[in-house]
Amino acid sequence: MLLQLSVRGSIVTLSSALLGLAVTLPLALGARAETRRSRADVMPLAQVKPGMKGYGLTVFEGTKPERFEVEVIDVLRNFQPRQDLILIKTKHPRLEVARVVAGMSGSPIYLDGKMVGAYAYGWTFPREPVAGVTPIENMLTELDRPMPSEIFGWSLGGLGKGTRADSRHQVPQAVGASGSPPRRFAQSPERYDVLRHAQQLAQSRPSSELVPVTTPLLLGGITVGAGELARRLFSPLGLEPLQAGGGGGVEAGAPLHYEDGGAIGVQLIRGDVSATAVGTVTRVEGERLVAFGHPMSQAGVTALPTAVARVLWFLASENRSFKIATAIRPLGALVQDRQSAIVVSEQLTAPMLPVRLEIEGLEGTPVSTWNFEVAHEKFLTPSLLAVAVGSAIQSAASEKRDVTWSLDSRVKIAGQAEITLEDFGLSIGGTPSPDDVSSWNLLAAVGGVMNNPWQPARIEGVTARLKLHFARDVVRLRGAQLLESEIDAGQPARVRVTLLPFAGPPETRILQIPLPADLAGETVSLEILPGHTDDRDLAPAETLAEFVHNLDVPGRPPRSLIVRYSGIGSTFAFRGRVAPNLPPGVADSLLATTSTILPTTYASAARSVFPTPYFVLGKERVTVKVRPVLR
Repeated sequence: MLLQLSVRGSIVTLSSALLGLAVTLPLALGARAETRRSRADVMPLAQVKPGMKGYGLTVFEGTKPERFEVEVIDVLRNFQPRQDLILIKTKHPRLEVARVVAGMSGSPIYLDGKMVGAYAYGWTFPREPVAGVTPIENMLTELDRPMPSEIFGWSLGGLGKGTRADSRHQVPQAVGASGSPPRRFAQSPERYDVLRHAQQLAQSRPSSELVPVTTPLLLGGITVGAGELARRLFSPLGLEPLQAGGGGGVEAGAPLHYEDGGAIGVQLIRGDVSATAVGTVTRVEGERLVAFGHPMSQAGVTALPTAVARVLWFLASENRSFKIATAIRPLGALVQDRQSAIVVSEQLTAPMLPVRLEIEGLEGTPVSTWNFEVAHEKFLTPSLLAVAVGSAIQSAASEKRDVTWSLDSRVKIAGQAEITLEDFGLSIGGTPSPDDVSSWNLLAAVGGVMNNPWQPARIEGVTARLKLHFARDVVRLRGAQLLESEIDAGQPARVRVTLLPFAGPPETRILQIPLPADLAGETVSLEILPGHTDDRDLAPAETLAEFVHNLDVPGRPPRSLIVRYSGIGSTFAFRGRVAPNLPPGVADSLLATTSTILPTTYASAARSVFPTPYFVLGKERVTVKVRPVLR
């Protein structure tokens, strides 16, 4: 199979039917009848012997499968847990050149006219066309699994109406297929980071040299920076980013259904940006099918849009050959991603997250608005969002000038309040890179919501507006000086700060910091720092609603100076609320309880905020003594 990613110059209008809120059963008009195919044409693995000859089916060009010859070498026993592997040699003019080909995963193999398995495994840098075949018996076991009645906590039959599934029937999402590490981010959602999530998933990669035929990430119209980020994010899933092309619309004459040996795509992004994982159909039974002969990303129960695909060419490579293909008709959804196969239903429609990005501050740019949809999945959604948004920004604003930027985002979450987020920064010598995007609040919020440990969450839409100002709207905090080293209780402390701009003379400001009379007799340390670096006082979330509320709490003004010092008493956080600067007596009474559910305590901090017209870099600290009150 292969994953292909591209950017089209035209803007696609996304229909409401494609935006699907989650996996739903479409109208039965034109649907194929649910009829199970006879399995008399299946050969049990026990009958496979070395030297047997047969053929396989795959698409070399276009949409019609063609034959290639095969010969059995032998059977590798217990290759995967309770799964053997058939070693074969292949013979075809293109395979003599291309050898093992990514995108052929799932190609059905026949011996004595009976289906025996799917072309699925190979070696890197092969010198001869030798591949591994997943037995069809293992794949049919996955095909016979009951179709999920709900996904991510949402009923298949009621998603179009926004009906929640009964929690007693929710599919567990903690552990992936075949005992793989959990797909959900293992740490707190408040600490979500897409790169750390990718590192977590790296644990599931096979360690042997014989691995599933690599899934190339075919990049088309994607910037170099976006390609590098894609390699960091998708390598843990066995994806290999390569420059190619893409598509995703409906082509005239495209097949109406899948067929054995035909090309199938898993559409991860579609619209102005597209990403489609392409492989081969192994066996169709009624409206269901199995494909690939190995997992796509070992996700277990999932919901990803699929499409009929057309193959443009077999591209031969000394490293790993691959098919160049494009999606030509959206059809169905991938619902099982297992050790031996993926399972697809033609009658289901998977959810996608609509994204709209507008870019301001560029004169004469040919593209300032981007519209696309991203598959709804715990790891793929924030990862693909980072790559697509990062590439769109670099494509539309490819500049080597210094730029100050801000990103205002709105995220709509089903059943929760819409949240607003702000990202900002300064890029020296060029616009923000895709690697910068991976650490933005937008990505952390989307990833945190989708990977929360409390309940299934569905994001219904993201809109973002990037504002660019080609100047260094930034100053450096060069020094701080107390005007009085000692002050009377109740009097403000005065601090002179020096700010150095990129060009121009230094600027000085006098900051007056009010200090309460309760600090009499204390020595107070005043920390002076930029507003965009100051953490918010938030109670640890215990529910999804509290987590979403915390995301929407405004932070300090990013263009400001903050003066922070230790407050009096303690700060308590409990049930989503923060109570700062409580006297010791109150704190003792709150903690004197027989309950194990206790408030979280941490040191109080008082702050004074001083707005500035620019971003500030650097930190300083001074110490002032407050005279005791004479009685």
